[in-house]
Amino acid sequence: MAVLINEQIRASEVLLTGLNGEAIGIVTREEALAMAKSKKVDLVCTSLMSSPPPCSLMAKGKAKATPQKESATARKGKSQQAGGNGRQEKVKELRFSAHIEQHDYDTKLRQADKHLRSGKPVQLVVKASGAKEGAAAKKVLELLLSELKEVGSKETGIQTSGKGSQVKLIPR
Repeated sequence: MAVLINEQIRASEVLLTGLNGEAIGIVTREEALAMAKSKKVDLVCTSLMSSPPPCSLMAKGKAKATPQKESATARKGKSQQAGGNGRQEKVKELRFSAHIEQHDYDTKLRQADKHLRSGKPVQLVVKASGAKEGAAAKKVLELLLSELKEVGSKETGIQTSGKGSQVKLIPR
């Protein structure tokens, strides 16, 4: 975001906020610049999306530091949400076929249960070889959801396409 400072601000009127965050109100650009000069501070335009644009009186040099600080905090916040190491947490994807055999089904069910209990989200994907198998794919997903309801809940609804169905589960 570009920050306009002092003479860079071209609006004839501005919505001014004082040094301590107090609302001063709508004043002319010249009045706002005069106030800034008399207090030896900068006049900073915080947004160009409204009319009159909101401007604040800020200590000299602080205007340039503020956006840098905000973007650094935003980056830091993202990395902490991803587990603190800057990497995005991967969602475990488990793939099934529409006509899966019982022992394969049980194995993948255990894997999904294990991941959900360890606090990780799981994407369940059931592939269908044709549109006719779409109903079978959805049935497999519904069975999985009913068996995993104690450890996970749906983040998305069941999404069905011509080639299968999928759903994302998050830990409870």
